[in-house]
Amino acid sequence: MASLFQPISGSITVPKGFRTSGVYCDVKRLGTGKGSNKKVDLDLAVIASEVAGPVAGLVTTNQVCAAPVKWCLERLKTGRGQAIVVNSGNANACTGERGLRDAQTMARQTGRALKIDPHLVYVASTGRIGIALPMPNVNRGIREAVSCLRSGSRIDRLAAQAIMTSDTHPKEYAVEIPVREGRIRIGGIAKGAGMIDPWMTPTGKRSSESGLHATMLAFLTTDAAMDQALLQRALNRAVLHSFNAVTVDGDMSTNDTVLLMANGLAGNRVIRSDRSPAFRAFQAALDRVCLELAHMMVKDAEGASKFVTLKVSGARSDAEARSAATAVANSLLVKTSWCGGDPNWGRILDALGYSSAQIVEEKVDLAYSAPDSEKKAYSLRGGKPTRVSFDRLCAEVARDAFELHIDLNLGKGKAEVYTCDLTEEYVDFNKGDISNPAALGG
Repeated sequence: MASLFQPISGSITVPKGFRTSGVYCDVKRLGTGKGSNKKVDLDLAVIASEVAGPVAGLVTTNQVCAAPVKWCLERLKTGRGQAIVVNSGNANACTGERGLRDAQTMARQTGRALKIDPHLVYVASTGRIGIALPMPNVNRGIREAVSCLRSGSRIDRLAAQAIMTSDTHPKEYAVEIPVREGRIRIGGIAKGAGMIDPWMTPTGKRSSESGLHATMLAFLTTDAAMDQALLQRALNRAVLHSFNAVTVDGDMSTNDTVLLMANGLAGNRVIRSDRSPAFRAFQAALDRVCLELAHMMVKDAEGASKFVTLKVSGARSDAEARSAATAVANSLLVKTSWCGGDPNWGRILDALGYSSAQIVEEKVDLAYSAPDSEKKAYSLRGGKPTRVSFDRLCAEVARDAFELHIDLNLGKGKAEVYTCDLTEEYVDFNKGDISNPAALGG
Protein backbone atom coordinates (compact mmCIF):
# COMPACT_ATOMS: atom_id res chain seq x y z
CA MET A 1 0.00 0.00 0.00
CA ALA A 2 1.56 3.24 -1.10
CA SER A 3 1.29 6.13 1.34
CA LEU A 4 1.37 8.77 -1.37
CA PHE A 5 -1.51 10.56 -3.06
CA GLN A 6 -1.59 13.04 -5.88
CA PRO A 7 -3.99 15.82 -6.92
CA ILE A 8 -6.01 15.15 -10.06
CA SER A 9 -8.41 17.22 -12.14
CA GLY A 10 -12.14 17.20 -11.48
CA SER A 11 -13.88 16.73 -8.15
CA ILE A 12 -16.99 14.90 -7.00
CA THR A 13 -17.45 12.56 -9.97
CA VAL A 14 -13.79 11.59 -10.12
CA PRO A 15 -14.47 8.64 -7.77
CA LYS A 16 -16.14 5.71 -9.54
CA GLY A 17 -19.91 5.50 -9.54
CA PHE A 18 -20.78 9.13 -8.83
CA ARG A 19 -22.76 11.50 -11.04
CA THR A 20 -23.84 15.09 -10.53
CA SER A 21 -25.57 18.06 -12.13
CA GLY A 22 -26.16 21.76 -11.64
CA VAL A 23 -29.31 23.52 -12.88
CA TYR A 24 -31.17 26.82 -12.71
CA CYS A 25 -34.65 26.81 -11.18
CA ASP A 26 -34.96 30.44 -10.03
CA VAL A 27 -34.45 30.04 -6.29
CA LYS A 28 -32.12 33.04 -6.44
CA ARG A 29 -35.00 35.42 -6.90
CA LEU A 30 -35.47 38.92 -5.49
CA GLY A 31 -35.18 38.92 -1.72
CA THR A 32 -33.23 35.69 -1.32
CA GLY A 33 -29.88 37.21 -0.55
CA LYS A 34 -27.41 39.73 -1.96
CA GLY A 35 -24.89 37.01 -2.74
CA SER A 36 -27.41 35.42 -5.07
CA ASN A 37 -26.85 38.29 -7.49
CA LYS A 38 -30.50 38.20 -8.64
CA LYS A 39 -29.72 36.82 -12.07
CA VAL A 40 -30.20 33.69 -14.09
CA ASP A 41 -27.65 31.49 -12.38
CA LEU A 42 -27.32 27.84 -11.37
CA ASP A 43 -28.95 27.29 -8.00
CA LEU A 44 -29.60 23.57 -7.45
CA ALA A 45 -27.32 20.53 -7.56
CA VAL A 46 -27.76 16.80 -7.09
CA ILE A 47 -24.93 14.39 -6.30
CA ALA A 48 -25.77 10.68 -6.63
CA SER A 49 -24.02 7.35 -6.30
CA GLU A 50 -24.83 4.22 -8.29
CA VAL A 51 -25.17 2.34 -5.01
CA ALA A 52 -25.92 3.21 -1.40
CA GLY A 53 -23.04 3.23 1.05
CA PRO A 54 -21.61 4.68 4.24
CA VAL A 55 -22.01 8.42 4.85
CA ALA A 56 -20.18 10.58 7.36
CA GLY A 57 -21.08 14.13 8.21
CA LEU A 58 -20.77 17.10 10.53
CA VAL A 59 -23.18 20.01 10.91
CA THR A 60 -23.37 23.39 12.58
CA THR A 61 -23.58 23.62 16.37
CA ASN A 62 -25.62 26.82 16.08
CA GLN A 63 -28.65 26.37 18.34
CA VAL A 64 -30.73 27.95 15.58
CA CYS A 65 -30.12 25.43 12.81
CA ALA A 66 -31.81 25.19 9.43
CA ALA A 67 -34.40 22.59 8.46
CA PRO A 68 -32.00 20.72 6.12
CA VAL A 69 -29.52 20.38 9.00
CA LYS A 70 -32.21 18.74 11.13
CA TRP A 71 -33.02 16.35 8.28
CA CYS A 72 -29.34 15.46 7.85
CA LEU A 73 -28.92 14.82 11.58
CA GLU A 74 -31.62 12.16 11.40
CA ARG A 75 -30.05 10.58 8.34
CA LEU A 76 -26.58 10.57 9.93
CA LYS A 77 -27.93 8.35 12.71
CA THR A 78 -28.17 5.58 10.11
CA GLY A 79 -24.79 6.37 8.58
CA ARG A 80 -25.94 5.46 5.08
CA GLY A 81 -26.94 7.35 1.97
CA GLN A 82 -26.91 7.52 -1.80
CA ALA A 83 -27.60 11.11 -2.82
CA ILE A 84 -27.40 14.77 -1.82
CA VAL A 85 -29.63 17.58 -3.04
CA VAL A 86 -28.61 21.17 -2.35
CA ASN A 87 -30.02 24.56 -3.30
CA SER A 88 -28.45 28.00 -3.08
CA GLY A 89 -30.14 31.38 -2.73
CA ASN A 90 -32.39 30.36 0.17
CA ALA A 91 -31.22 28.90 3.50
CA ASN A 92 -34.57 27.36 4.53
CA ALA A 93 -33.62 28.48 8.05
CA CYS A 94 -35.99 29.97 10.65
CA THR A 95 -38.89 28.76 8.51
CA GLY A 96 -40.69 26.64 11.13
CA GLU A 97 -42.77 23.59 10.36
CA ARG A 98 -43.07 24.56 6.71
CA GLY A 99 -39.28 24.55 6.39
CA LEU A 100 -39.11 21.03 7.82
CA ARG A 101 -41.78 19.85 5.39
CA ASP A 102 -39.95 21.50 2.49
CA ALA A 103 -36.66 19.79 3.39
CA GLN A 104 -38.47 16.47 3.60
CA THR A 105 -40.13 17.16 0.25
CA MET A 106 -36.76 17.85 -1.35
CA ALA A 107 -35.54 14.44 -0.16
CA ARG A 108 -38.75 12.72 -1.23
CA GLN A 109 -38.75 14.29 -4.70
CA THR A 110 -35.07 13.44 -5.21
CA GLY A 111 -35.63 9.88 -4.04
CA ARG A 112 -38.62 9.50 -6.36
CA ALA A 113 -36.69 10.82 -9.35
CA LEU A 114 -33.72 8.55 -8.59
CA LYS A 115 -35.98 5.60 -7.68
CA ILE A 116 -34.35 5.22 -4.26
CA ASP A 117 -35.54 5.45 -0.64
CA PRO A 118 -35.82 9.18 0.28
CA HIS A 119 -34.18 8.37 3.60
CA LEU A 120 -30.97 7.80 1.60
CA VAL A 121 -31.11 11.43 0.42
CA TYR A 122 -29.35 14.22 2.33
CA VAL A 123 -30.46 17.84 1.96
CA ALA A 124 -28.59 21.14 2.22
CA SER A 125 -29.51 24.78 1.59
CA THR A 126 -27.71 28.12 1.66
CA GLY A 127 -28.78 31.72 1.16
CA ARG A 128 -31.02 34.24 2.88
CA ILE A 129 -32.48 33.27 6.27
CA GLY A 130 -36.18 33.48 7.13
CA ILE A 131 -37.78 33.09 3.69
CA ALA A 132 -39.75 30.04 2.59
CA LEU A 133 -38.44 28.05 -0.34
CA PRO A 134 -40.28 28.43 -3.66
CA MET A 135 -41.07 24.72 -3.74
CA PRO A 136 -42.63 24.55 -7.23
CA ASN A 137 -39.33 25.89 -8.57
CA VAL A 138 -37.29 23.54 -6.37
CA ASN A 139 -39.31 20.48 -7.37
CA ARG A 140 -38.94 21.38 -11.05
CA GLY A 141 -35.20 21.85 -10.52
CA ILE A 142 -34.84 18.47 -8.84
CA ARG A 143 -36.54 16.68 -11.74
CA GLU A 144 -34.31 18.47 -14.23
CA ALA A 145 -31.15 17.89 -12.19
CA VAL A 146 -31.78 14.15 -11.92
CA SER A 147 -32.56 13.90 -15.63
CA CYS A 148 -29.15 15.32 -16.57
CA LEU A 149 -26.89 13.55 -14.06
CA ARG A 150 -23.53 12.61 -15.52
CA SER A 151 -19.80 12.49 -14.76
CA GLY A 152 -16.81 14.57 -15.81
CA SER A 153 -14.84 17.69 -14.91
CA ARG A 154 -17.25 20.01 -16.71
CA ILE A 155 -20.31 18.74 -14.83
CA ASP A 156 -18.38 18.86 -11.54
CA ARG A 157 -17.79 22.54 -12.19
CA LEU A 158 -21.48 23.16 -12.82
CA ALA A 159 -22.41 21.52 -9.51
CA ALA A 160 -19.78 23.60 -7.71
CA GLN A 161 -21.25 26.73 -9.28
CA ALA A 162 -24.80 25.76 -8.35
CA ILE A 163 -24.05 25.79 -4.61
CA MET A 164 -22.41 29.24 -4.64
CA THR A 165 -23.88 32.40 -3.08
CA SER A 166 -21.40 35.23 -2.46
CA ASP A 167 -18.47 33.14 -3.73
CA THR A 168 -16.61 34.66 -6.66
CA HIS A 169 -15.55 31.30 -8.09
CA PRO A 170 -16.29 27.57 -7.61
CA LYS A 171 -14.21 25.54 -5.18
CA GLU A 172 -13.27 21.95 -6.02
CA TYR A 173 -10.42 19.51 -5.46
CA ALA A 174 -9.65 15.81 -5.92
CA VAL A 175 -6.86 13.34 -5.16
CA GLU A 176 -5.96 9.78 -6.09
CA ILE A 177 -4.44 7.14 -3.78
CA PRO A 178 -2.63 4.14 -5.30
CA VAL A 179 -3.65 0.83 -3.70
CA ARG A 180 -2.83 -2.80 -4.37
CA GLU A 181 -6.18 -3.31 -6.11
CA GLY A 182 -5.86 -0.17 -8.25
CA ARG A 183 -6.68 3.26 -6.90
CA ILE A 184 -8.96 5.09 -4.48
CA ARG A 185 -10.18 8.56 -5.26
CA ILE A 186 -11.57 11.38 -3.13
CA GLY A 187 -13.22 14.46 -4.59
CA GLY A 188 -14.97 17.47 -3.14
CA ILE A 189 -16.74 20.74 -3.83
CA ALA A 190 -17.39 23.54 -1.35
CA LYS A 191 -18.87 26.99 -1.02
CA GLY A 192 -18.28 29.79 1.45
CA ALA A 193 -17.08 33.37 1.50
CA GLY A 194 -18.91 35.04 4.40
CA MET A 195 -20.75 34.11 7.63
CA ILE A 196 -17.88 31.74 8.25
CA ASP A 197 -16.63 30.66 11.66
CA PRO A 198 -17.81 27.07 11.70
CA TRP A 199 -17.57 24.61 14.52
CA MET A 200 -19.27 21.46 13.29
CA THR A 201 -19.84 18.14 15.04
CA PRO A 202 -21.42 14.83 13.96
CA THR A 203 -24.36 15.43 16.35
CA GLY A 204 -24.82 19.18 16.07
CA LYS A 205 -24.08 19.43 19.82
CA ARG A 206 -21.34 21.67 21.17
CA SER A 207 -18.38 20.05 22.84
CA SER A 208 -16.17 21.57 25.52
CA GLU A 209 -13.95 22.88 22.73
CA SER A 210 -16.75 24.34 20.60
CA GLY A 211 -16.55 27.94 19.56
CA LEU A 212 -19.50 30.30 19.94
CA HIS A 213 -19.02 31.64 16.46
CA ALA A 214 -22.58 33.16 4.21
CA THR A 215 -22.74 29.47 5.20
CA MET A 216 -20.01 26.99 4.42
CA LEU A 217 -20.96 23.76 2.70
CA ALA A 218 -18.71 20.94 1.56
CA PHE A 219 -19.67 17.74 -0.22
CA LEU A 220 -17.12 14.96 -0.57
CA THR A 221 -17.22 11.65 -2.42
CA THR A 222 -14.98 8.59 -2.40
CA ASP A 223 -15.07 5.19 -4.04
CA ALA A 224 -13.19 3.64 -1.12
CA ALA A 225 -14.66 0.64 0.66
CA MET A 226 -14.55 1.57 4.34
CA ASP A 227 -16.29 0.86 7.62
CA GLN A 228 -18.74 3.69 8.41
CA ALA A 229 -17.37 4.36 11.88
CA LEU A 230 -13.87 4.75 10.43
CA LEU A 231 -15.22 7.01 7.68
CA GLN A 232 -16.75 9.27 10.33
CA ARG A 233 -13.54 9.23 12.37
CA ALA A 234 -11.51 10.22 9.33
CA LEU A 235 -13.89 13.09 8.51
CA ASN A 236 -13.90 14.31 12.12
CA ARG A 237 -10.14 14.66 12.06
CA ALA A 238 -10.01 16.21 8.59
CA VAL A 239 -12.64 18.83 9.47
CA LEU A 240 -10.98 19.68 12.80
CA HIS A 241 -7.86 20.87 11.02
CA SER A 242 -9.57 22.44 7.99
CA PHE A 243 -13.16 23.70 7.97
CA ASN A 244 -13.25 24.02 11.75
CA ALA A 245 -9.97 25.96 11.63
CA VAL A 246 -11.12 28.82 9.39
CA THR A 247 -12.85 32.06 10.23
CA VAL A 248 -13.78 34.98 8.02
CA ASP A 249 -16.01 37.15 10.18
CA GLY A 250 -16.71 35.28 13.41
CA ASP A 251 -20.32 34.43 12.46
CA MET A 252 -21.39 30.80 12.69
CA SER A 253 -24.04 29.91 10.12
CA THR A 254 -27.34 28.15 10.70
CA ASN A 255 -26.58 25.82 7.78
CA ASP A 256 -22.92 24.69 7.94
CA THR A 257 -22.71 21.12 6.67
CA VAL A 258 -20.01 18.71 5.53
CA LEU A 259 -21.00 15.35 4.05
CA LEU A 260 -18.80 12.50 2.80
CA MET A 261 -20.34 9.68 0.75
CA ALA A 262 -18.49 6.40 0.09
CA ASN A 263 -19.68 3.67 -2.28
CA GLY A 264 -16.90 1.05 -2.23
CA LEU A 265 -16.66 0.83 -6.02
CA ALA A 266 -12.86 1.23 -6.04
CA GLY A 267 -12.75 -2.49 -5.31
CA ASN A 268 -10.25 -2.24 -2.47
CA ARG A 269 -10.35 -4.53 0.52
CA VAL A 270 -12.72 -2.94 3.07
CA ILE A 271 -10.75 -0.68 5.42
CA ARG A 272 -11.68 -1.70 8.97
CA SER A 273 -8.71 -0.62 11.10
CA ASP A 274 -7.38 2.87 11.79
CA ARG A 275 -3.95 1.31 12.20
CA SER A 276 -3.78 -0.03 8.67
CA PRO A 277 -1.57 1.61 6.02
CA ALA A 278 -4.69 1.96 3.85
CA PHE A 279 -6.48 4.04 6.46
CA ARG A 280 -3.44 6.23 7.11
CA ALA A 281 -3.14 6.95 3.38
CA PHE A 282 -6.87 7.68 3.14
CA GLN A 283 -6.70 10.02 6.14
CA ALA A 284 -3.78 11.96 4.68
CA ALA A 285 -5.57 12.33 1.36
CA LEU A 286 -8.86 13.40 2.96
CA ASP A 287 -6.97 15.90 5.14
CA ARG A 288 -5.51 17.45 2.00
CA VAL A 289 -8.84 17.71 0.16
CA CYS A 290 -10.55 19.36 3.12
CA LEU A 291 -7.66 21.73 3.82
CA GLU A 292 -7.43 22.86 0.20
CA LEU A 293 -11.15 23.57 0.09
CA ALA A 294 -11.02 25.41 3.43
CA HIS A 295 -8.15 27.59 2.22
CA MET A 296 -10.13 28.42 -0.92
CA MET A 297 -12.96 29.73 1.25
CA VAL A 298 -10.74 32.11 3.21
CA LYS A 299 -8.96 33.32 0.09
CA ASP A 300 -12.36 34.06 -1.46
CA ALA A 301 -13.69 35.78 1.67
CA GLU A 302 -16.02 38.70 1.08
CA GLY A 303 -13.87 41.78 0.44
CA ALA A 304 -10.69 40.19 1.82
CA SER A 305 -7.28 41.26 0.54
CA LYS A 306 -5.00 39.12 2.76
CA PHE A 307 -4.81 35.42 3.70
CA VAL A 308 -3.46 35.00 7.22
CA THR A 309 -2.24 31.83 8.95
CA LEU A 310 -2.18 32.08 12.74
CA LYS A 311 0.12 29.63 14.46
CA VAL A 312 -0.22 29.52 18.24
CA SER A 313 2.17 27.44 20.32
CA GLY A 314 3.18 27.20 23.96
CA ALA A 315 -0.37 27.11 25.32
CA ARG A 316 -1.34 24.93 28.28
CA SER A 317 -3.51 22.79 25.98
CA ASP A 318 -4.56 22.56 22.35
CA ALA A 319 -8.00 23.87 23.33
CA GLU A 320 -6.46 26.98 24.89
CA ALA A 321 -4.25 27.47 21.85
CA ARG A 322 -7.32 27.38 19.62
CA SER A 323 -9.12 29.87 21.87
CA ALA A 324 -6.18 32.25 21.67
CA ALA A 325 -5.89 31.92 17.89
CA THR A 326 -9.63 32.38 17.33
CA ALA A 327 -9.76 35.49 19.53
CA VAL A 328 -7.05 37.12 17.42
CA ALA A 329 -8.50 35.91 14.13
CA ASN A 330 -11.96 37.31 14.96
CA SER A 331 -10.83 40.63 16.43
CA LEU A 332 -12.24 43.45 14.31
CA LEU A 333 -9.43 45.73 15.45
CA VAL A 334 -6.76 43.22 14.46
CA LYS A 335 -8.40 42.41 11.12
CA THR A 336 -8.83 46.07 10.17
CA SER A 337 -5.23 46.86 11.13
CA TRP A 338 -4.08 44.12 8.77
CA CYS A 339 -6.22 45.71 6.06
CA GLY A 340 -4.30 48.95 6.56
CA GLY A 341 -0.95 47.17 6.67
CA ASP A 342 -0.45 47.93 10.38
CA PRO A 343 1.34 45.15 12.35
CA ASN A 344 -0.37 46.33 15.54
CA TRP A 345 0.91 43.98 18.25
CA GLY A 346 -1.01 45.84 20.96
CA ARG A 347 -4.35 44.80 19.46
CA ILE A 348 -3.13 41.22 19.15
CA LEU A 349 -2.04 41.11 22.78
CA ASP A 350 -5.37 42.58 23.83
CA ALA A 351 -7.27 39.85 21.94
CA LEU A 352 -5.13 37.17 23.54
CA GLY A 353 -5.93 38.62 26.94
CA TYR A 354 -9.70 38.29 26.60
CA SER A 355 -9.55 34.77 25.18
CA SER A 356 -10.22 31.83 27.51
CA ALA A 357 -6.56 30.79 27.26
CA GLN A 358 -4.17 31.40 30.15
CA ILE A 359 -1.95 34.35 29.17
CA VAL A 360 1.09 35.70 31.00
CA GLU A 361 1.92 38.98 29.29
CA GLU A 362 5.61 38.81 30.20
CA LYS A 363 5.99 35.46 28.40
CA VAL A 364 4.32 36.19 25.03
CA ASP A 365 6.33 36.24 21.78
CA LEU A 366 4.84 37.57 18.52
CA ALA A 367 6.39 37.29 15.07
CA TYR A 368 5.44 37.70 11.41
CA SER A 369 6.79 35.77 8.46
CA ALA A 370 6.17 34.92 4.84
CA PRO A 371 4.23 31.66 4.31
CA ASP A 372 6.29 28.58 5.18
CA SER A 373 9.36 30.71 5.93
CA GLU A 374 11.77 30.06 8.79
CA LYS A 375 12.75 33.73 8.80
CA LYS A 376 10.61 35.56 11.36
CA ALA A 377 10.33 39.24 12.24
CA TYR A 378 9.58 39.52 15.98
CA SER A 379 7.47 42.44 17.14
CA LEU A 380 7.34 41.19 20.74
CA ARG A 381 9.67 39.09 22.89
CA GLY A 382 8.75 38.22 26.44
CA GLY A 383 5.91 40.70 26.30
CA LYS A 384 8.22 43.56 25.32
CA PRO A 385 8.68 45.33 21.97
CA THR A 386 11.75 44.32 20.01
CA ARG A 387 14.16 46.51 18.06
CA VAL A 388 12.82 45.25 14.73
CA SER A 389 11.92 48.35 12.76
CA PHE A 390 8.33 49.36 12.15
CA ASP A 391 9.05 49.47 8.42
CA ARG A 392 10.22 45.84 8.49
CA LEU A 393 7.08 44.73 10.32
CA CYS A 394 4.91 46.69 7.90
CA ALA A 395 6.63 44.94 5.01
CA GLU A 396 5.72 41.57 6.54
CA VAL A 397 2.04 42.51 6.81
CA ALA A 398 1.98 44.06 3.32
CA ARG A 399 2.04 40.62 1.70
CA ASP A 400 -1.13 39.12 0.25
CA ALA A 401 -0.43 36.11 2.46
CA PHE A 402 1.56 35.98 5.68
CA GLU A 403 1.86 34.06 8.95
CA LEU A 404 1.49 35.31 12.50
CA HIS A 405 3.39 33.25 15.07
CA ILE A 406 2.29 33.49 18.72
CA ASP A 407 4.20 31.62 21.43
CA LEU A 408 2.59 31.77 24.87
CA ASN A 409 5.53 29.90 26.45
CA LEU A 410 3.30 28.12 28.99
CA GLY A 411 3.04 24.56 27.69
CA LYS A 412 2.89 22.29 24.65
CA GLY A 413 -0.56 23.19 23.34
CA LYS A 414 -0.75 24.42 19.75
CA ALA A 415 -3.29 25.35 17.10
CA GLU A 416 -3.42 26.67 13.56
CA VAL A 417 -6.22 28.92 12.30
CA TYR A 418 -6.75 30.45 8.86
CA THR A 419 -8.33 33.87 8.47
CA CYS A 420 -8.24 37.14 6.53
CA ASP A 421 -8.33 40.89 6.95
CA LEU A 422 -11.51 42.97 7.11
CA THR A 423 -11.93 45.59 4.42
CA GLU A 424 -14.35 48.36 3.49
CA GLU A 425 -15.65 46.04 0.76
CA TYR A 426 -16.89 43.55 3.39
CA VAL A 427 -18.95 46.25 5.09
CA ASP A 428 -20.30 47.54 1.79
CA PHE A 429 -21.27 44.05 0.69
CA ASN A 430 -23.08 43.15 3.93
CA LYS A 431 -24.68 46.40 5.12
CA GLY A 432 -27.63 46.17 2.72
CA ASP A 433 -30.08 48.86 1.69
CA ILE A 434 -33.59 48.52 3.10
CA SER A 435 -34.97 50.67 0.30
CA ASN A 436 -33.70 48.05 -2.15
CA PRO A 437 -34.48 44.43 -1.17
CA ALA A 438 -32.10 43.20 -3.88
CA ALA A 439 -29.24 44.68 -1.85
CA LEU A 440 -29.99 42.74 1.31
CA GLY A 441 -27.63 39.97 2.37
CA GLY A 442 -28.20 36.42 3.62
